[in-house]
Amino acid sequence: MEKFEVHILGCGSALPTTRHNATSQIINLRDKLYMIDCGEGTQMQYRRSRLSFSRLGHIFISHLHGDHCFGLIGLISTFGLLGRTATLHIHAFPELERLLQPQLDYFCEGLTFKVEFHPFPHGCTDVIYEDRSLSVRAFPLSHRVPCCGFVFEEKPTAAHINREMIDFYEVPISHLNRIKSGEDYVTPEGKVIPNSRLTTPAASPRKYAYCSDTAFNPNNVQYIKGADLLFHEATFAESEAARAKQTCHTTARQAAEMARLSGAKQLLIGHFSARYTDEKILLDEARTIFPNTLLAEEEKMFKL
Repeated sequence: MEKFEVHILGCGSALPTTRHNATSQIINLRDKLYMIDCGEGTQMQYRRSRLSFSRLGHIFISHLHGDHCFGLIGLISTFGLLGRTATLHIHAFPELERLLQPQLDYFCEGLTFKVEFHPFPHGCTDVIYEDRSLSVRAFPLSHRVPCCGFVFEEKPTAAHINREMIDFYEVPISHLNRIKSGEDYVTPEGKVIPNSRLTTPAASPRKYAYCSDTAFNPNNVQYIKGADLLFHEATFAESEAARAKQTCHTTARQAAEMARLSGAKQLLIGHFSARYTDEKILLDEARTIFPNTLLAEEEKMFKL
């Protein structure tokens, strides 16, 4: 199965601590890298991850709070020092370009590569990026400022050729692509060989859902339904539910409820409040609702 990994660069919330970095993740799909959010210090965590700087082509920013985007200018500046030439694509709300462009003009004059912005509107529920193997869809979250989540979904792949049966029926090589696409094979004598006999099914496409800062909102189940891995912020324990509601954040118990409602296979919680010196309280709370829950931790990698 092709590589589909989630690397945690930072899983803390707004207040800096010595235990956690600000929010950022790297998706590695078939050795192409995509970043979600870029809080302060992200480039240092990126260095520690030993992932290739040159393979990062796209950055997706969920919202314009500093702990999700203050690391952008530093990362871009470092790319310039490294002599990057490939275009860097940034997908975010339109306001980010207006805020970041003056910094680029001042601090990053003479960049050897282009920074290209791809704005999408508040409340967007559309596919905002796709290539041959992946589509990325945004969906609205309920936070104090416009905020969105992202769904990274593999595109279906063709069926696998059953080489033994291909050889048995002496199928010409020129027919293989059509058979992989689902066609039956008709022998020179006119006999129809069913496609199911000549192929084995491809693996089911995998889906990663990312719920950034948000109040508990079951309406978002429609967007994250059936994720192989769901990341959901869990800033507070249930004992701080009033604070969570006030700040438009989620408790660990509520994050687990979202995983249960959406039929996720696995839940990953993060964006931890600085008040917790041990996130086990959040993990235990989530597992009472959704047992297959894991903690996001810096420098950890999760496979789909």
